[in-house]
Amino acid sequence: MFFDFHALDSRDTYKLMASTVVPRPIAWVVTLKENGKLNAAPFSFFNVLSGEPPVIGLGIGRHGADKKDTSLNIERTGEFVVNLVPAPLAEAMNVTAAEYPYDVDEIDVAGLQTLPSRKVKPPRIAGSPVALECRLWKEIDVDGLRTIYLARVEGVHVDDGAVLDAQRCHIDALKLDAIGRLHGADWYVKTSDNFRMPRRKPDTPRG
Repeated sequence: MFFDFHALDSRDTYKLMASTVVPRPIAWVVTLKENGKLNAAPFSFFNVLSGEPPVIGLGIGRHGADKKDTSLNIERTGEFVVNLVPAPLAEAMNVTAAEYPYDVDEIDVAGLQTLPSRKVKPPRIAGSPVALECRLWKEIDVDGLRTIYLARVEGVHVDDGAVLDAQRCHIDALKLDAIGRLHGADWYVKTSDNFRMPRRKPDTPRG
């Protein structure tokens, strides 16, 4: 079946995009508020866009005409930390997904601990297996409805238990125990179900 996005309203195009491009990694973003408190919120319109230079893309919608707290903080400071969500912290992540008033510290509400970052001011979430320290590079407004943030990754923290060879930068992705988003508002996926398929070469006969 073909869905013509020009014939659908924004609610339906969102549902189709969110339920067909799966699984999506979750960016658990930590930013600093003007009052010095922390903001933490998950976003699944996110991915790595470039390895060299290291660039990630993060799409954040709005509340009507108002930008979300994460957007305001990123634009004001130019810094944020993207934490991946491990299965044991899924419920805490879900707590921070609620819409709290600006003066509420979501880290505190979710009972999370933080660790200092190296290159940016916002801290990272303790217990997250991967934390990308990001600095805003470019900002793209999408029809006043969503903002796409392109950011350079200044460095990444990886859980020691997932590092196979630090010198060669080899990581065991399975040990990260990361979760992702699936269709609908409440569905998630674990990375524990996987398979390996070596990349084919042009002269490799089909098996």
